[in-house]
Amino acid sequence: MIEPWEALSQAAVADPPLRRLFELEPGRVRTLTFEACGLHLDLSKQPWSEASFARALDLIAAADLPAARRALFAGEPVNASEGRAVLHMALRASDAGPWTVLGQDVSGEVRAARDRMLAFAAEVRRTGGIDTVLHIGIGGSDLGPRLVWEALAPVAPQIDLRFAANVDPSEITAALAGLDPARTLVVVVSKTFTTQETLFNARAARAWLEAAPGASSRLVAVTAAPAAAAGFGVAPERIFPFADWVGGRFSLWSAVGLSCAIGLGPEAFAGLLEGAAAMDAHFREAPAGGNLPVVLALAHVFNRDILGRPARAVVPYARRLRLLPAILQQLEMESNGKRVGRDGRPVARPTAGVVFGEPGTNGQHAFFQALHQGVDVIPLDILAIRQPVEGDPAAHRALLANAVAQAEALMAGRSDAEALEAAGGDPVLAAQKAFPGDRPSGFLLMDRLAPQTLGALLALFEHKVFVEGVLWGINSFDQWGVELGKVLAARILPELEGGPAGVHDPSTAALIARLRGA
Repeated sequence: MIEPWEALSQAAVADPPLRRLFELEPGRVRTLTFEACGLHLDLSKQPWSEASFARALDLIAAADLPAARRALFAGEPVNASEGRAVLHMALRASDAGPWTVLGQDVSGEVRAARDRMLAFAAEVRRTGGIDTVLHIGIGGSDLGPRLVWEALAPVAPQIDLRFAANVDPSEITAALAGLDPARTLVVVVSKTFTTQETLFNARAARAWLEAAPGASSRLVAVTAAPAAAAGFGVAPERIFPFADWVGGRFSLWSAVGLSCAIGLGPEAFAGLLEGAAAMDAHFREAPAGGNLPVVLALAHVFNRDILGRPARAVVPYARRLRLLPAILQQLEMESNGKRVGRDGRPVARPTAGVVFGEPGTNGQHAFFQALHQGVDVIPLDILAIRQPVEGDPAAHRALLANAVAQAEALMAGRSDAEALEAAGGDPVLAAQKAFPGDRPSGFLLMDRLAPQTLGALLALFEHKVFVEGVLWGINSFDQWGVELGKVLAARILPELEGGPAGVHDPSTAALIARLRGA
């Protein structure tokens, strides 16, 4: 019996070009289109035949995804290198549970934390006096809330949100510009309350708040280390804890989303949780062949591992989702950018590739040239929203026309004969106007941009990353690769502040000396 990965590779070798697949497989669109939770996913322009898709599904059984999924939802220590459960799904669940972490029921703790956060958000909105919330965090403590705010914020919000993440002092300076410290709530988000970038920005914001009376009441902390937040000067009633089994890039659903709950309102944030919970249920219950996280993971794995394509572009045709490529860049590359498996041995095949993107139609005037005519085949994920969010419906239709056209152009290309005609018979120009086609894309369509569909979208990609990690045999929930640079930066900073020189390689020592002005 042929091993499933080898069987898939053999099937892929026999696959004809995409254009031919649509001729040979009249039911292709029906077979490779999927719907759930307000999302419509068309994978028919992916480079697999229906036979290859069936072989790809065999990988799911071979990796025993059902068992891995049960362990995830059961609160078992699937993050084995840190001995932690990964149960962010409990944070958005509407049912009473039980939700257990390492055998301990945490349902009551989760509900109490959620109720307290939403009640505080409602109180801030009801009592008034706050014009702006300044959200300070980095990585998962920043990107998720930032995307949700940009996606769902009304044009003229009752309470505005600003964000500061980078340790570059210009970021906190810009975030505070024009604000009134008496009417600004500062929310500091840090799991450990030791993150260097966050603490630099938090100290600057705390000093700025102290220019107005009652500063302590306008300083809020969201953390898994409440004692450290209290030591920073945050009043106990302004500290919102979350558990250590909540990973940073999956933490939006916890009190990390407090700023969004204040700015958007508790009802909108509850809708976000509701949509994510619906996708959780779909992921748990739908059969593999119709399970959105599973089939999307298989499409990406097929391109990455079977066809050897190391990069993928993500283009949301929606300005309000412009941060989605950055979210996915962190989610995928931090989760699955691993060279060893759960057993500590080198992985058998490539893992997470490079994810990049810009909103459409901006990207069409940048890297789309390489997508269409470059040497490398770079798969593309297109996201679009059927109903306009705001503004001119005609402009929105033009936006959608561009999204659909790009997917068609990548797949169909332009033949040599068509290029020769477009070039007026000039063979040199025709060669430059020809498009090879046969370039894959996936099309993810949301009917409308609402809290529920946004929650479902984000949960879809979370579970997709988990499926990929299971197929590759890696731990998607640790991130040791971010640690070494932090450790070295902590050693170098005292040297830049005038301390004794450390032992470094010649290049690093020369850079430090130059920065010190030596």
